[in-house]
Amino acid sequence: MAQRILSIIGSSIALIFSIVLFSLVWQNGTMVIQAGNWEAPYGITMVSDTLSATLVLLTGILGLAISVFAAGSIVNARARFGFFPILHFLFMGLCGSFLAGDIFNLYVWFEIIIISSFVLLTIGGEKAQIEGAVKYFTLNILASVIFLTAIAVLYGITGTLNMADLSLKIAAIEDKTLVNICAMIFFVGFGIKSAVFPLYFWLPASYHTPPHAVAAIFGGLLTKVGVYAMIRVFTLIFTLDPFLENVLMGVAMLTLFSGAVGALVQRNLQKIFSYLIICHIGFMVAGLGMGSTLALTGAIFYMIHDIVVKANLFMVGGLLYRINGTSNIKRMGEMYARYPLLSLLMTVPLFSLVGIPPLSGFWPKLSLIMGGLETGNYVLIGFILFGSFMTLLIIAKVWAEVFWKKKEVTNPPANFRFFEAHTQREKILILIPIIFLSILSLGIGFGAGPIQALSERISGELSDVSTYITIVLGEKSN
Repeated sequence: MAQRILSIIGSSIALIFSIVLFSLVWQNGTMVIQAGNWEAPYGITMVSDTLSATLVLLTGILGLAISVFAAGSIVNARARFGFFPILHFLFMGLCGSFLAGDIFNLYVWFEIIIISSFVLLTIGGEKAQIEGAVKYFTLNILASVIFLTAIAVLYGITGTLNMADLSLKIAAIEDKTLVNICAMIFFVGFGIKSAVFPLYFWLPASYHTPPHAVAAIFGGLLTKVGVYAMIRVFTLIFTLDPFLENVLMGVAMLTLFSGAVGALVQRNLQKIFSYLIICHIGFMVAGLGMGSTLALTGAIFYMIHDIVVKANLFMVGGLLYRINGTSNIKRMGEMYARYPLLSLLMTVPLFSLVGIPPLSGFWPKLSLIMGGLETGNYVLIGFILFGSFMTLLIIAKVWAEVFWKKKEVTNPPANFRFFEAHTQREKILILIPIIFLSILSLGIGFGAGPIQALSERISGELSDVSTYITIVLGEKSN
């Protein structure tokens, strides 16, 4: 019990600090800390621009929600093996990644994330967990090796690791073929971590195996770290030329297609959500690949929406598992008849994911489509519409199977702990985060104006990196 209480208190304090950081950045602009007073580009630089501050704030929000959910759902056996300390170690790694101002420091934070997430995947020692963890760890270690190789190549051709300094040094290199090769190595490393086509197979093989609290933080934030790194590197360090744009857009289209088709044929609810993670990563990569400020605005807005909704979906999946005793949608049913209020609550993340107007998923897709029209990427628009339609079809299938149809299997697995068997305190702790994130999703949808303004400010900063460089390097930027 002490660990659960301390986890919630710690997450609350972290959220307060993240709100303060976001407020300071919003009012005063980009903030920089040079560790040990070593001036850039020689020391370790931590930078908080609007994008970083926003993602740290979202980490704080999800951190509190998942800490509360875990306090009601994680069994004592897992808690005794250090679940809650490792969970907060993961939150630290996420925040560090978003604030890293040099490329090697970003790699270090990535390794902290991998170590802590691997432990969270394996706590409990069940066969499915171990199998999923091996796949997860193997592919992510490969991504780390590729990332480290890319850093070595980048340092070899520039002699620096500071991102702001790299932006200046890369622009001065005449051999653009060498620069593009280095950029592609980074893209492969980040592509594995963000689960783009064809590097995504580890994700649906592992994300359905851990406790639902772990799956929620994985689904909400872990793949977005790869997308964040991709956005940061391909706006600050590498300039998107036609070759890189075509690669990004081609990968985005294939990711949208393969993720949607994969989700359509699944019966396990967690695997359906896992494949939808893959599909919707395609929206963000598409926004980056189009190379326009409007499309990038859509990608940022979609990331904000997706972080909240995906985390909530995996918590909803956990609640459905506790009620039905299974994650197989064919063995569920009659949820609306048995739990009408809970079912209405679950419609918020489900249909926000689809993007039914005016819910949160609609507005960023609108920006992406307008960005596609602006840049003349009509084929990409077709894939964006295809991904949206397939998401609607998949969620309609989930709704029909889980909530509407008559339950075919009346006997749950032996010794299953029903949701009704949970204590009142556990039920409240499980439901509060779902309600909170559902309200937040509704706020993003119905109050889309401020989120759109935030996304436009972020895309503006990413499109014009001169302010970032000047603040980090000072006089050295001249």
